Amino acid sequence: MHAILAVFAKEFRENLRERRTMISALVLGPLLGPLIFAAVSSTSFRVGMRESDQPVTVAVAHAQRAPNLLAFLRQYQVLVAPVALDDAAARAAVAAHGRLMVLDIPADFGAHLADATPAPLTLYTDASNASAASQVERVRGLINRYGQELARLRLVARGLDPLVLSAVVVRDVDVSTPETRSVLALGMLSYLILFATLMGGMYLAIDATAGERERGSLEPLLTVPVPRWQLLAGKILTTCAYMTLSLTITAAAFAIVLHFSGLERMGMSVNMPPAVVVRLILYCLPMVPVGAGLMTIVAASTRTMREAQTYLGVMLMVPTLPLVFAGIMGLRPTAALMLVPSLSQHFLIMSVLREEPLRHLYQLLSVAATLALGVALCVIAGRLYYREKILG
Repeated sequence: MHAILAVFAKEFRENLRERRTMISALVLGPLLGPLIFAAVSSTSFRVGMRESDQPVTVAVAHAQRAPNLLAFLRQYQVLVAPVALDDAAARAAVAAHGRLMVLDIPADFGAHLADATPAPLTLYTDASNASAASQVERVRGLINRYGQELARLRLVARGLDPLVLSAVVVRDVDVSTPETRSVLALGMLSYLILFATLMGGMYLAIDATAGERERGSLEPLLTVPVPRWQLLAGKILTTCAYMTLSLTITAAAFAIVLHFSGLERMGMSVNMPPAVVVRLILYCLPMVPVGAGLMTIVAASTRTMREAQTYLGVMLMVPTLPLVFAGIMGLRPTAALMLVPSLSQHFLIMSVLREEPLRHLYQLLSVAATLALGVALCVIAGRLYYREKILG
């Protein structure tokens, strides 16, 4: 144990003086990720709220054919811009983003209304223009509402109760809470935390093996009268220390910046007091030896630092891939899924943010399976250190 701690202290001090390691471990992942996440979330919320309050401009071809419809739209902050566009010109204007949308009123619109038959309207839009999607849906909804009001008036004119058309009425009961709704915006939180944790030890793991091999200091180190597994244990322990430090800074940074992200204005609440931050760190700690063992294996299997950086850039995505499938497939915690490292940590983090209790069996399975994988990877890395190829 004395030899392991001696190697750990040496590696830890040397990497404190390494600027690249400090930037990647304590700045790029832990601080930059939360700041970007909070800035993007806050900006998107502000844009969404501003668009809901601002008037919408609709270009209308042949506006004189539907004065009542346009008067109805103006009541709901819709600005009507009369234009003289035919079908081809309307398509070109929307496709070129000269107009967000163009509403064309055909010549027989009034005749259909007078005959109480469906009156056609043509709304030209661009579904690929994401910035105009909310405004288009707002105008489409108002047009449908206008049509429903006309339908009710026709029934009243014929002596019928408009309620006869409402055979079934659905009452929506939303059982969500501000904490559970916040998960809709924080779905990527677990991915960012785990990725920042892995980034915290990447350069250290590379430098501890591939870097020392390039500098020629690995061979003298392996000749000291200390078992190689103790040298490796000290290096892996140092990598784990930096990853834990990165994890702690990342979780604390998210807890701070999310209070300024504006989630409360969207009816959401961020459940990240200090006690929750501590739980998030404890749930993610089993991933630390997994990342350290995996990155040490890659660094010990490559010949140069550049080669190790190339492979690790790809390998860092492997532990986070289950989180992508969880989001796409809408997975829920089960005993089998809690045996998948990183995915089980994602479930644990989401349960904490949603303030939902998770079975103790699931927590035990997550910790046991992740730690078992971490130990297995560290053992494999130790076997690589006993190969002569480790010296290049």
